[in-house]
Formats: sequence, C-alpha cells, structure tokens
Amino acid sequence: MNDDTPSRNIALLIDADNASWHAIDPVLTVLAELGTVNIRRVYGNWTKPALKGWRDMTVKHGIEPQQQFDLTKGKNATDMKMTIDAMDLLFRGHVEGFGIMSSDSDFMPLAMRIRQDGLPVYAFGSAKTPEAFKQACTRFIDVDKLRSEAAPAPPPANVEVPLAESLPASASRPKSSGAVDAELLKLLIDSYDSVKRDERGFVSLQAMGQLAANRSSFDARNYGYKRLSDLIEAVPNFQTERREGGRVWVKRVR
Repeated sequence: MNDDTPSRNIALLIDADNASWHAIDPVLTVLAELGTVNIRRVYGNWTKPALKGWRDMTVKHGIEPQQQFDLTKGKNATDMKMTIDAMDLLFRGHVEGFGIMSSDSDFMPLAMRIRQDGLPVYAFGSAKTPEAFKQACTRFIDVDKLRSEAAPAPPPANVEVPLAESLPASASRPKSSGAVDAELLKLLIDSYDSVKRDERGFVSLQAMGQLAANRSSFDARNYGYKRLSDLIEAVPNFQTERREGGRVWVKRVR
C-alpha cells in the first residue's frame, strides 16, 4: 500500500454461524489493502446465545446485523440472504471488492460469480475450509493464523514507554512522553505493522492512517489532536520524518 492507493469501496459480508468474531480486527486490517470497508454486514439468527460475541462486535465496529430466522431445521436461510445481498451490491456497481467471512463451501459459486466481473474476493475462514471455496476466491486467509500473528499485546494501559536514546536529526521527537492508552497504542502498532516499509523502516502516515480508520471510528481529534501527525508525534513508540511534498513518514522505535 502507498499514498497512491485508491480508496476503493469494499463490502464485508459475515456468516456469523461459520466465522469467529475474535478475528474481526485483523480481518478489517487485511481488507484495508483493498480500500475502505464502508459496507459491513453480519448475518445470523440473533436469538441464538452463541452469537453474543458477534452482537457485541456490531456496536464496536459499526457492523450492520442482518436477522435471519431458522425457518426449517437443516436449511440455512442465512447463506441465501448473504448471496442475494452480494449480488444486489455487485449489480449496483458501487462496490469494488468483497470480503467473505465464512468457512462454508456453499459460497463458492458466489465467489466465482463476483470474480467473473473482475472484482477481488477475499475469503476468511478456518483451516478446515473446503479447498474448492479457497480456490474460488482471489485470496483465502486462515483466520486462526491471522489471529496468532496479531497476538502480541501492547504494554499495559498507562505505562510510559521511553524513546530510543538517539534519533536521526531529521526525525521529529514526540511532544510528550506521557502515558499511552493501551487500546490506542495497539491500534497504531497494528496499523504500522500492516503497511509496507521502506529500506529504513518508515511507513507512509497516510497509509497507516487509512488502516487505523478501517479498524474503528478512529479520529485524532478524539484524542485531543487536530491532525494524525500531531498524535503520532506525541506517542513515544514512534518517530516521524517529513519528506518531499510535506508528506509524513513514521517509524516504530519501541
């Protein structure tokens, strides 16, 4: 990802019965490689206690819940509703990529149909997902591996993290070395880790900010800063550097 990456309109459709809510954070990060996940829907029968985790995620990540009752035992009306919605979005022509969270091979024809129109389909499922569905998608991501890669936790809340002792002269030092909110720090670190770095370990602040915004209703003003660059400079874990054209680049130092 770079500064020239278009902000494409991405739709994420989630089969709650066959997808783990624990993986939603890294899934949104991966989809940010395509663009911005403006459409987020999760399908299921919300009367089921087993879907409580997904109910909580709908609020946290702005996901629209779609109710589908189990009208007949052994028949999954959720799959049909997801497929109908996906085709509606495809034919309207405003969506430029799809994410499907499910390990159900019933979505193989849907993935193949979407790809026939030239749109990428990212599938997120378990290792037990049938090979036919994996191959039908542009890219298949094992959510268990995805979760394990995102497992390292940031320092505990309100723990002061010191900067490296020496920084290049061209780098900006943070405005303060105060406490760092753990949730914010994790979001920033995850975003940094997901962006392609240059030979010196710097990433584009614009690309990093797009990833952060894709994961939550992130805005620097929510933390008392007018710009994302001001917020990054105030976090001891990062250093910044301004380059040609005034663009800001970021490097993690802790």
